[in-house]
Amino acid sequence: MVLIKLNGETYNTEKETLLELLSELKIIPERVVVEVNLEIIKRADLAKIKLKEGDSVEIVNFVGGG
Repeated sequence: MVLIKLNGETYNTEKETLLELLSELKIIPERVVVEVNLEIIKRADLAKIKLKEGDSVEIVNFVGGG
């Protein structure tokens, strides 16, 4: 179990990578930007970045407008 900050809230997960976390949250990776500890993560690296205790993860959704 890993305790992280997710969009400012405490969140526990058993997932190991950012891609697994997005899947757990039912979020499509192509529709969001993910930042870990103030660093934007490239989509290609989501499966490579392992979550660590205390990480601060921000997930920002793209919103269309008109």
